[in-house]
Amino acid sequence: MGLLNALFGKSTNNVAEYIEKGAVILDVRTKSEYQGGHIKNAIHIPVQELENRINEVKKLNKPVIAHCASGMRSANAANILKSNGIDAINGGGITSLQRKLG
Repeated sequence: MGLLNALFGKSTNNVAEYIEKGAVILDVRTKSEYQGGHIKNAIHIPVQELENRINEVKKLNKPVIAHCASGMRSANAANILKSNGIDAINGGGITSLQRKLG
């Protein structure tokens, strides 16, 4: 996991800390993936739309846990969010994030 953390930043090891800070869950998968099942109360913005919709996330004024199917797109999303001044982490894939959320 060390290599993945080096490439994509820390992922799910900070999830509990972010939940305690009132973080929102951001699902960056496609519309069809989201419609096929998602984490309750997750905000859905596909990663391809994120830069154009960054103000929607900024208005939440909360830290963000981004997730996708495997952790690749959410790593990209977390970097986009951070570069726009938003406190964000890569929550990884939906299955592992759901386990961490309990």
